[in-house]
Amino acid sequence: MSPELSFAGLSVLVARVAPHSVATVHALLRDGARVTVAADLDALPTSLRDLAERGLVTLEAGADPTAYDVVLRADVSTAPALLTAAPTATEGPTTGSVTLLGGGLGDPGLLTVAGIEAIRRADVIVHDRLAPLSALRHARDDVEVIDVGKIPRGDFTPQERINDVLVHHALAGRNVLRFKGGDNFVFGRGGEEAEACTARDIPVTVIPGISSSIAAPALAGIPVTHRALVQGFTVVSGHVPPGDPRSTLDWGAIARSRTTIVVLMGVATLAAIAETLVAEGLPARTPAAVVADAGLPSMRTARATLAEIADTCAREGLGAPAVVVIGDVAALDVLR
Repeated sequence: MSPELSFAGLSVLVARVAPHSVATVHALLRDGARVTVAADLDALPTSLRDLAERGLVTLEAGADPTAYDVVLRADVSTAPALLTAAPTATEGPTTGSVTLLGGGLGDPGLLTVAGIEAIRRADVIVHDRLAPLSALRHARDDVEVIDVGKIPRGDFTPQERINDVLVHHALAGRNVLRFKGGDNFVFGRGGEEAEACTARDIPVTVIPGISSSIAAPALAGIPVTHRALVQGFTVVSGHVPPGDPRSTLDWGAIARSRTTIVVLMGVATLAAIAETLVAEGLPARTPAAVVADAGLPSMRTARATLAEIADTCAREGLGAPAVVVIGDVAALDVLR
């Protein structure tokens, strides 16, 4: 999509799905367009399917192009296979490399300059659904784009498979970019991916991203620390609830920490988390907030007490991706 054009307020039909369609759709949404994709849900790659299921794009397989302000066409393509055949070995094969790029939040403006350069250099881009995918417009025309996005409690690509993809393409001599939202090393499994690559002597470069644990609250006007209120913050994963055998967290210690508590991946388990924190001594009246779709035009924030935040979040329809903030700072909106 040309940076000189504006699609704000226009109805846009993406007539065919191609490897670069996910970047195009994200760029259109960020520009304020109303986007329809002429495809069935099952025909979409994971990241486009996620947008459709969240109601951010409309699907209409038999859409009439004359009913839209703009019609974008692309070569017919299906989602790329996770693995392609390795090239025929030649004398002195050269190992490629892997770059782990943290994309920050959904806003491509928060992506680092080094990140943009990495996108431009990549032969293969392996991306998740929460990376700022409109930034892929900076990629070369011949880049191979591989969607390995995970939908909460839905479609996903196993981590072991993702590791294999990175290793496979790097050993074939390609410059591979692993593109994720937030920071690869903050609940991003970047450590596992780096270990898988270095075990095969593949060079790995890390380009950090802005973690949603601090960026999402900041965009909602919530500083995770404040000199007059709190001197630290604790970041935890809420993908499993307190009491689950898979949980390694000491929720009692967290409740007594006197720090701001930031919970990632915790919307589905928020009621159990709040109940446990109150049972462990954190006052039920403690301010709490949920920031959903941070950095996107669809961003929303809900505030309530700790005892009421789960019900408030459900009533207002806030879902993943979202960040939960618990502590006195959650009552603040310094941007108001």
